[in-house]
Amino acid sequence: MDTAGARAATTATITGVAVGLVSAVGSLSLATYFARRIITPEHEKKDDTTIVAVDEHTVTLRAQPHTLTPGDYGLWLDGGAGHARLGDVVSVDASSRRAAEHTVTRALLGVDAGDLQPGPARWNAYLYCGTPGSAHALAYQDVLVASDVGELPAWLVPGGPPVQETGHGRWAILVHGRSARREETLRALPVLHRLGLTSLVPMYRNDVGAPASIDGRYNLGLSEWRDIESAIRYAVRHGAREVVLVGWSMGGAVVLQTLDRSELSGWVSRVVLDGPVIDWGDVISYQADLNRLYWPVGVLAKTLLGGRISRGLIGIAEPIDIAVTNWVQRARELRHPMLLIHSVADDVVPYGPSKQLADRRPDLVQLALWEEALHCREWNTDPQRWEALVADFLGQGAPVTAADPATAAGGA
Repeated sequence: MDTAGARAATTATITGVAVGLVSAVGSLSLATYFARRIITPEHEKKDDTTIVAVDEHTVTLRAQPHTLTPGDYGLWLDGGAGHARLGDVVSVDASSRRAAEHTVTRALLGVDAGDLQPGPARWNAYLYCGTPGSAHALAYQDVLVASDVGELPAWLVPGGPPVQETGHGRWAILVHGRSARREETLRALPVLHRLGLTSLVPMYRNDVGAPASIDGRYNLGLSEWRDIESAIRYAVRHGAREVVLVGWSMGGAVVLQTLDRSELSGWVSRVVLDGPVIDWGDVISYQADLNRLYWPVGVLAKTLLGGRISRGLIGIAEPIDIAVTNWVQRARELRHPMLLIHSVADDVVPYGPSKQLADRRPDLVQLALWEEALHCREWNTDPQRWEALVADFLGQGAPVTAADPATAAGGA
């Protein structure tokens, strides 16, 4: 090769290496950002809905996927200071050539606080706001659950007259999802109350109003389970003979880790999970695709979450082993009867792992699928079906696995 050719080849090699390094650095930066987003609580949420018009019986909104979905929902007004409840779709106006000008009119169920006027608002998938008292006129107490991070505020809702004698001493512990609020669980309280279950609804670490973890990050269930263990201990100390765990979204992942890791899991008789994270690896891959990140970014993000060296890079105190959150692969380790409620149209947590888990453990896992509900909004679209499924599942009764009362008397 002549000198000019050698020089050109060297230049091409250097250029290729430089491009590769830039690409690798870019992938690492994206993966770091992506990983940090997954584990960082999102307490400040922006308005995502536009109110176009209001009358005595209806509210007209800009048409968006979430405002068009069937069912009953809420609207946060004035940055969360106000709240209104909306019913099903009354009409859709798609006459404009511009999709951005399409509107949807929904029934107005009520205004709980503030002024309902045209302007920005934030969608509330929980429908309800406030407390068990303000939402459902249910008697409740504000209590504190002692955990290793401090005292966790919780709602304690006594059960109604039990439908069966088995209602006495039955408690439900309700676990909300990632960056959600306790209000997410309000939809389930009436059916649990009718069944005679006492409900305990705790905050967990890094919630607004709860103690923070040492790093202020989510551990995707791998540390939050300790708070639910503390809630079980509280329930047993206050008379629970049997505990039902109910979780939404990441709350499902927290529940599954509690069942696996807690010495008090023997007190749990049954589990109900709505839109649960059965496999964080699957969710991370899905969200990477949804955000148009090419596949190495998602793979690298999982590696960063689980690496000890990368802890400082993404700001976590404990590595997060994504493999131990895969309950499809760990299906044979499950011991508790479980009802999974999931929508085929879930836009945040794909339903695939729920179906795979039910297929692998038909002896323990029942799966109820919805067709058109968005993430954790199955109740909103068909509350009668949701409540009937839960009532039937919990009404079946189940012996509590052997639990040593002494374990509940231990430290928090």
